[in-house]
Amino acid sequence: MRIIPAIDIIDGKCVRLTKGDYSTKKVYNENPLEIAKQFEASGIEYLHLVDLDGAKAKHIVNYKVLEQIASKTSLKIDFGGGLKSNEDLYIAFNSGARQITGGSIAVNDRETFEGWLSKYGGQKIILGADSNDGKIAINGWQDNSTEDVIPFIKNYQRKNVQYVICTDIAKDGMLEGPSFELYTQILEQARGVKLIASGGISTIEELPKLKAMGCEGVIIGKAIYENKIDLKELERFV
Repeated sequence: MRIIPAIDIIDGKCVRLTKGDYSTKKVYNENPLEIAKQFEASGIEYLHLVDLDGAKAKHIVNYKVLEQIASKTSLKIDFGGGLKSNEDLYIAFNSGARQITGGSIAVNDRETFEGWLSKYGGQKIILGADSNDGKIAINGWQDNSTEDVIPFIKNYQRKNVQYVICTDIAKDGMLEGPSFELYTQILEQARGVKLIASGGISTIEELPKLKAMGCEGVIIGKAIYENKIDLKELERFV
């Protein structure tokens, strides 16, 4: 199971939110590159980089941060937040993203998202399936769609989606443990999906459980920044 620390960006700074609420913003570092280098020094290979300004603006904003981390570390970066057009995608890949995550666009503009899957393939395009009470949340989690999470994932599996990041918004930033039940249902019903668990990770003990369930990766954010999970512990797990 891949360990994927998260860096969320607002105004070029490393921040965390609670349940996606921008008013709960807490700045952890003015320089995201510093954090990325700490991850790399701990043997981490992957990074989940989220452009929260982009998610709000509905177009890519913090691509310079992506460019800086990609050029000054060897981390394999998946990048998301506000990617809505072919131009956004071009900028993201050109700035050093290995993969991109599309969430809202997969609901609001299926044609464009399916075009990305056709052009770049399921190895490079990740489906963001963020869940709020079983419905797919969109627009930086500000709105709920009418899409049910599991049928949504299964539909895109038929379109060549391989990787899915699923955040249970009720768990995000709460440090109360991940949504084991939801992930079990997804893995049972959307067979063969490479599921990346996200949201609520609070202790190192949760990681073997997610691995045993069959999660392909796990995104860890606030637990690292609040020192609930030590980078040395992660290094041993990796």
